[in-house]
Amino acid sequence: MQPPFYCDYGSNIHLGTRVFFNFNCTVLDVCEVHIGDYTLFGPGVQILTPLHPFNADLRRTQEYGKPIEIGADVWVGSGALILAGVRIGSRTIIGAGSVVTRDIPEGVLAAGNPCRVIRDVSD
Repeated sequence: MQPPFYCDYGSNIHLGTRVFFNFNCTVLDVCEVHIGDYTLFGPGVQILTPLHPFNADLRRTQEYGKPIEIGADVWVGSGALILAGVRIGSRTIIGAGSVVTRDIPEGVLAAGNPCRVIRDVSD
């Protein structure tokens, strides 16, 4: 882990073997975040589990979240945002600057805003 690293609680972050976070990564772990073995995060990646109600009155008093699950051998490029409730499959590559708003299957290259599958990743 390259500092600085930021998180809400830390106790809701579950890391596999040899996970690597580069500089300036943020994990807002209101809910659990599970990260598989050998997963790599570029600089400035944000993993964000909190959500807020659409209703303005409720936003004053309520916060909730959804867990995030990231598989093994995933590479997340610099500046990507991984939003609440998302699952990213093993061996997937997320392009730099992507905004991951929905599940991404395993073994693909995905990028963009919103992040979408571009192609399969072959060994």
